Amino acid sequence: MSTAIIESRLGPVRQTYSTAASFPPVRRAYTEVSQTVKESGLLARTPWFYAMVGAAIALGLGGCITGFILLGESWFQLLIAGALGILFTQVAFLSHEAAHRQILRTGPGNDRLAWFLGGGIVGMSYSWWDSKHSRHHANPNRVDRDPDIAVDTISFLDEDAAKARGIQRLITRYQGWLFFPLLAFEGLNLHALSIKHLIFSKDQIKGRWYELAMIVVRLAVVAVPVFLFLPVGMAFAFLGVQLAIFGIYMGASFAPNHKGMPIIAADARIDFFTKQVRTSRNVSGGWWATWLFGGLNYQVEHHLFPSMSRPHLAKTREIVRDFCHANDVPYTETTIWRSYGIVIDYLNRVGLSARDPFDCPMVGQYRRV
Repeated sequence: MSTAIIESRLGPVRQTYSTAASFPPVRRAYTEVSQTVKESGLLARTPWFYAMVGAAIALGLGGCITGFILLGESWFQLLIAGALGILFTQVAFLSHEAAHRQILRTGPGNDRLAWFLGGGIVGMSYSWWDSKHSRHHANPNRVDRDPDIAVDTISFLDEDAAKARGIQRLITRYQGWLFFPLLAFEGLNLHALSIKHLIFSKDQIKGRWYELAMIVVRLAVVAVPVFLFLPVGMAFAFLGVQLAIFGIYMGASFAPNHKGMPIIAADARIDFFTKQVRTSRNVSGGWWATWLFGGLNYQVEHHLFPSMSRPHLAKTREIVRDFCHANDVPYTETTIWRSYGIVIDYLNRVGLSARDPFDCPMVGQYRRV
């Protein structure tokens, strides 16, 4: 049996889902919605949009390089480092969209673009991310199938939190409050996991050594000039800030999407439409949220139509939301700050499973988090 917190008009609600009966199927739901979306022309590619986004990012990277050269040995370089962290995250968004076939017209072309952007610009392994992310899209928030709710530093399930020991147990008890501070290390973690995957994975990886070489060269291109032109202490601070901003931005962009939404039992049988809509959360805000999150603010629509270009998500939201309301299917959307509050609350509630076994259960149940 699994638990989760979802939004309702009365605020966060703790719900339990253990069988398929908890998610009544909506027959032909996806067929009807997708037909409307297709007839509206919302599945068409928008190369002009991505050309402009790419040009804006390239201009920003050029400005950072120029600023780095002009500033010299100055602590104002940390502003350049922060800007790079933001720009690398924006490139990661593009890599994500290319991997979903959103940018170019052909699959191989999108794969090559995602491979280059992810490895050559961001420094992350495309093959590692693609395998992990594909499993997530197939089974979002499903126990034992979604790698995004597997234990890393954070526990997303009560049963995993209860198994925590030592320093992990201490972190788990307060993991909601520690979640965003820990994201400062996520950038370094993503680079480490990418290299570990490419070197030690026993799976067959196409172009393994080319990808590893590209990532190593990219890391060198970023790090070597920093240590050549800046004092050692300032250079470490520069890389630290860049990685911290990158990790926080990446984590803060993905956290609102599914954390705190219903958890699906491993043996539950659920139709595609219900599974994707009930486990996803949108973030309101319009165009500025779309730019900030790289389109991930329309998480419901992205999971229903992964290959849909970013500019079409807003109009698709209207179609999906109206259909959900007409068919009594919960459609979750909230503000960015409320979504973060829900994530923190959910993680703290899960963290209670790692409390001291001699704690009073009643106190743990009603403790404010």
